[in-house]
Amino acid sequence: MEEFIFGILATDQLKLLNHRARHRGLQHAHQISPRDPEPGQPITLTVYVGVDTTVDQVVCYYTSNGTQPVGEKGVAHSGDVAHFQLQDVVWDTLSWGYQQRWVATLPAVTQQCYLRYQIGAWAADEPEIFADWPNIKHLGERAASAFFRGDEVSEDTDMGDATKPYTFALSIDQLKPPRWSRNAVIYHIFVDRFFPGQGNGWLQTDDLNGFVGGTLWGVAEKLDYIAELGANTIFLSPIFCSNSHHGYDVTDYVSVEPRLGGDEALHHVVKEAHARGMRVVLDIALNHISDQHPYFVDARTNPDSSYRDWFTFDDSDVGYRSFFGVASMPQMNVANPTARQWLIEVARFWLREYDVDGFRLDVADGPGPDFWSYFWPAVKAEKADCFCFGEVVDAPDMQQSYVGRFDGLLDFHLCDAFRRTFAQHQWSEADFERFRSRHSQAFPTDFLMPTFIDNHDLNRFLFQAGGDKDALRRAAATQMSLPNPPIIYYGTEVGITQVGSAQEYGTHVNRVPMLWGEDQDTELFAYYKGLIAQRRR
Repeated sequence: MEEFIFGILATDQLKLLNHRARHRGLQHAHQISPRDPEPGQPITLTVYVGVDTTVDQVVCYYTSNGTQPVGEKGVAHSGDVAHFQLQDVVWDTLSWGYQQRWVATLPAVTQQCYLRYQIGAWAADEPEIFADWPNIKHLGERAASAFFRGDEVSEDTDMGDATKPYTFALSIDQLKPPRWSRNAVIYHIFVDRFFPGQGNGWLQTDDLNGFVGGTLWGVAEKLDYIAELGANTIFLSPIFCSNSHHGYDVTDYVSVEPRLGGDEALHHVVKEAHARGMRVVLDIALNHISDQHPYFVDARTNPDSSYRDWFTFDDSDVGYRSFFGVASMPQMNVANPTARQWLIEVARFWLREYDVDGFRLDVADGPGPDFWSYFWPAVKAEKADCFCFGEVVDAPDMQQSYVGRFDGLLDFHLCDAFRRTFAQHQWSEADFERFRSRHSQAFPTDFLMPTFIDNHDLNRFLFQAGGDKDALRRAAATQMSLPNPPIIYYGTEVGITQVGSAQEYGTHVNRVPMLWGEDQDTELFAYYKGLIAQRRR
């Protein structure tokens, strides 16, 4: 069954569009070496000049004292300047042209700090242009949105302003994942679909786009079930105030949705989980908010609003930049320092006031690596052993740019390999092992890549496997044998499937109510329980 795990790279046409975009203009794409520099290490920057662009000078304006770098045609007005040298030219057949590779090395910084830099280039009397132009992420999202709407996909779209400087950020530090995260077995709960609790039944189970009735009180009542399975970490779908069943369109970031039990219920879950030696991770979307959030309402209706620059208003059909063109999810402009700091303080609030143990960061490639360079040190300063892992659904070379900016990333490529091998039988197990081995070598061992075989956006594994529980057992056994933290999507361990495909009905079709009691496959539960016990031993 066809699946579109990688949205902006879902088809060969979209892959080609992204490839060609990366070979245009002036592209840095966070190409640094070492990937996660520590104090005392020089830093090498690489920039590519596209097949359609001519320059004869490339420079880097940079600061390490917290100020904003400013420069013009090789003269630094704030900070210092480093000059790139042309290293070589590279032929690209798919773009049918030559791309230049330029390299510069910045001197080592001796203490922890934020390195901020801009990369400019020019030719003779032409205006200076800045990396990263064009905005590949924006181009990819717009093209993918057109594809999923059934519209024509075109490479001719707004590429942004090449003369507007973009400031890259890099935290020079020695941060690492918390020790407990290496031994985590994570249970992924979609709160509205897990358990009502307090003696209540489901509100309804027919409309999976509506509210079904699960609550945080219900989660607390089933912690012993999760502990019996062997999981020691729970990962909760968004619990913030929201008008949707999924919660990714937040209307209030500092309150728990009353429908899920409110603030008291989350305090209770954390307390009870910690009493059992379990950790609690929250799923939070900082890329976009609800179009009903007061800040966005004010920004949209008032041109003089102090929040106006927190968002990007444009001439698109929606009128502003949003998550894949969805009007109800306007995207935050994290280049605005005030908006960026507000989002960081939101995360620190939940660590401080609720003692949660970390975050799964939704659509982390939206804000991009620079935002997380500010975010990660800030939340570690609030709670040193918090665990932060991002959702970056992109090619591995782009995922590598997040090393040193997170504790790790969700491993979508291994998920794809699991499903190709065990559910769809497109790969042999030898194919799987060859991919897995090379994939693990592409990322540092201290950059954790939690594994999963299904989640809230994909078809259930058992549905994808045509109901073959032996295939599920083989996938689970392989998952539990690998070194990175495994994630179990609620109900996979007791045989939950779905009535139709997400491609036909929408992703909500896999968010069915949890099976309890006699509806569970107890033999499958026992198998999972045994695998986890063996893993933990």
